[in-house]
Amino acid sequence: MNSSNPKPLRLAILCGGRSAEHEISLISARSVLQVISRNRYEITVIGISRGGYWVADPEFEQELLEGLEALEDTHPLVQPHKGRLPAEVLEVLRKQDVVFPLLHGPFGEDGTVQGFLELEGIPYVGSGVAASAVAMDKVLTKNILQAHGIPVVPHVVLYEVDHRQAPEQSLQKVQTRLSLPVFVKPANLGSSIGITKVKNWAALLDALDLAFQYDTKVLVEQGVPAREIEVSVLGNEQPEATIPGEIRPSREFYDYEAKYLDDRSELLIPAPLDERQVRIFQDLAVRAYRAIDAAGMARIDFLLDRETGEVFVNEINTIPGFTPISMYPKLWEASGLAYPDLINRLIDLALARARTRSQKSVVWKPSP
Repeated sequence: MNSSNPKPLRLAILCGGRSAEHEISLISARSVLQVISRNRYEITVIGISRGGYWVADPEFEQELLEGLEALEDTHPLVQPHKGRLPAEVLEVLRKQDVVFPLLHGPFGEDGTVQGFLELEGIPYVGSGVAASAVAMDKVLTKNILQAHGIPVVPHVVLYEVDHRQAPEQSLQKVQTRLSLPVFVKPANLGSSIGITKVKNWAALLDALDLAFQYDTKVLVEQGVPAREIEVSVLGNEQPEATIPGEIRPSREFYDYEAKYLDDRSELLIPAPLDERQVRIFQDLAVRAYRAIDAAGMARIDFLLDRETGEVFVNEINTIPGFTPISMYPKLWEASGLAYPDLINRLIDLALARARTRSQKSVVWKPSP
């Protein structure tokens, strides 16, 4: 800690949220609370219920540490009559030196919370509004990566309004441009929720219906016989990449159950790759990170074609998981940065980014 400021930093951890990844967010927050330095930080845990109601109460932190699985709108600490963001919670937020959002998925990882914190002038861990919004939208991510010459798998984008009017055209569009198998994904979601691997065209319509339950825009990707490689990135203007890790899912692909409910999936750290491949993954990870103007942290997910050796960037996660089995902290630990030190580094990066931004004028002034 900076010797000129001996007092503990006031740190708020945001968790829960309105997305389908609510439970994963709580697990991430619990994991961070179990290792973070209580001497360095004065910690406040702020929970967001499934309905979007904010809670700041020591009792919530204690329940979270004891294994609270979800913050339901019916929880005694939730007070809907005071609005989604009660005045007392807002006052708590305004007193913080820095905020650590551990909100996975929409309404937290997508730039919404980041924009709110920007308006309040509160430093926060992770990427800004634009990078957060882009990375949450798989279609926008692919568009930007392609513009930077970064390889992505062939894909088709479908919109619910068009699909409901003419589903047969959606099917034809996919079948004309892609071959089996294909992966159908909601454009804005994480933790592999709503994703289906389609191995025969008869199953495509059901897969689209499932994905459209979560979003109005759906991505259909060409399936490749791939190894799943991940790289963690850390930094602001000069990001660094970890050694790559590999996921060998217990199921056909790394879906929600394989990630969080089934302990048979293998995480190989480091991934069995040669030195040339390691450099390729690290270089592409940093390029992808910079392409969307990410800051603080991100996990870059890749596909390595087993047959051709081609490498594709699959997704960018600007608030990666911090659960005990999450690859982001595990990769940094294997690269020489322990979990508690990683948290410290992320908070330092957040404060540094806020200082840099505060030095830039955002108000137009006429020339004298």
